Amino acid sequence: MRPFIGITIALLLAVLAESAFALPRQSFTVRTHDANVTVDCFAPCADTTHPAVLILSGSKGFGAPAYDEIGKTFRHAGLNAYLVHFLTQTDLSAIDSAGSSAAREKYYASRQTQWIADVKSVLAYFNNRPGAPGKAGMLGISLGAEIALATSANDADIGALVIVDGNFPDGYSQPVHSLPPLLLIWGGADRTFPLPVGLGLQKLARQLGQDPDLEIYKGGAHAFFLKPMPQARAAHWSTANFLVSQLSASGKP
Repeated sequence: MRPFIGITIALLLAVLAESAFALPRQSFTVRTHDANVTVDCFAPCADTTHPAVLILSGSKGFGAPAYDEIGKTFRHAGLNAYLVHFLTQTDLSAIDSAGSSAAREKYYASRQTQWIADVKSVLAYFNNRPGAPGKAGMLGISLGAEIALATSANDADIGALVIVDGNFPDGYSQPVHSLPPLLLIWGGADRTFPLPVGLGLQKLARQLGQDPDLEIYKGGAHAFFLKPMPQARAAHWSTANFLVSQLSASGKP
């Protein structure tokens, strides 16, 4: 378990120097068995020079400016970030109008199988691109963390996984025999997924033969990773550094 670690002045200045300029997003579509999934990127979408990281958002989608900040951070670190819109506009509208947490959870349960299948299809697309430098990594935040965990359990095709304030979906009953190299990022004051959830995931990973770090950001609420605050920037850099260290060595089997 690692406490909050400050980022270096040089890295912070690198991000701040570019912060006034939004990275242009490009979009393309990945065809799945049942649907087409939109994917946004911050670099030429066909670029295979650097490892790919698939980002799965929380229940509000990719509207937060923090996703542009994450894209910049990843680019500085030598990664290509891809925003995977597993949530359709219909999903976002239904979640927004659900009216209660119970109603939202019921909706999630009705859609989880499709979301997981779509993310698996997008992952296969990236791993099978000609010239891909190795396995793609994945970053899941809140609801996206649930889908990322369900997608990556027992799947050897993910080079590394970062989970931010999330858990396996409610009712997930499949036996978990393996997970990718894992980093857990947690807000110390998260009430949606309290810290014991993160500790439980760390314990599970250790039982599977890993020793993942659980980084706890003191006072961080559930959505701290998406807020314009030093803790979030530190967490973005820690995420990027972990992914670079794992994906640069993952290679294709």
